[in-house]
Amino acid sequence: MSGGIERARQVLGDAEHIVVLTGAGVSAESGVPTFRGAGGLWRSRRPEELASPEAFARDPRLVWEWYSWRRGFLSECAPNGAHLALAKLALTRDGTTLVTQNVDGLHHRAAEAVALEEEDPAAAYPLEVHGAMHRDRCSGCGRRTAGLSGIDASTEETLPRCEGCGAMLRPDVVWFGEALDPAVIGASFTAARHADVCLVVGTSAVVYPAASVPAITHRSGGAVIEINLEPTPLTSTAAVSLRGTAGALVPAVLAGI
Repeated sequence: MSGGIERARQVLGDAEHIVVLTGAGVSAESGVPTFRGAGGLWRSRRPEELASPEAFARDPRLVWEWYSWRRGFLSECAPNGAHLALAKLALTRDGTTLVTQNVDGLHHRAAEAVALEEEDPAAAYPLEVHGAMHRDRCSGCGRRTAGLSGIDASTEETLPRCEGCGAMLRPDVVWFGEALDPAVIGASFTAARHADVCLVVGTSAVVYPAASVPAITHRSGGAVIEINLEPTPLTSTAAVSLRGTAGALVPAVLAGI
C-alpha cells in the first residue's frame, strides 16, 4: 500500500492540471445518508416517487417535506479528512478542478473551512453535476439562491417562493428524468480533457455521464488514480488503484503535494 501511495503522490506532484471526480464514498465517513439508506426508505416510498418533476407537480408539499428531512440529516454531518485535503489541494494548486456526483455540499463547506482569510474559497468549490442540496432553484425563472432551512411544508401555501417571479422554489438538484446542466457537465469534460491526471475517489464509475470524466482523461493521454473500497471498471486502466477509505487515503496521498 505504501508503494502505491508514493506512486500516486509522484504522479500528482508532476501534474500541471488535475481533475478530481468524487462520489458517495468520499462522504461515507461523514455519516451522510443516501436516500436509499439512513434507516430505510422514507415513509416506505421509493426515491423515484419523490425525486422527480412529476412528483413535485403532483405533491410539492410532500417533496419539500422529504427534502427538509434530508437537509436535517446533512446539517449534522461535517466534512471529513478527504474533503478537507481536496479543498486544500484546489486552493493551493492552480489547475485543479473538483467534480462531484454528490449533492451533500460538503466540498463547499470544506473549502470554507480550509480557506485562509486572504483566500477565496470559491477556488475549491466543485462542479456539482447532480446539483446541490444547499441551494434552491426557482421552478419558474430558474434563479438559484441559498437553500432555506426550517421550511414549513404543512400546506402548499406555506412552501417557499421566488422573490423575483413568485413561482415555487425547489431544491437545486437534478431529479430523475431531468438532463444535467450542460454548462456544468461541459466544464467537467473540458477539465478532464486537459488534465494530466484524474483522481477518482469513492465512486463506482458506472453512473454516466459523470463516469466519462476519467475515461476522457485517459483517452487524452492522462493518468487515472483510483481510491475506492473495491475494484471498479476503472481499475484495469488506472495507473494507481488504492483500496481503502477516502478519509484515510486521500490525505495520505495528497500530503506534501
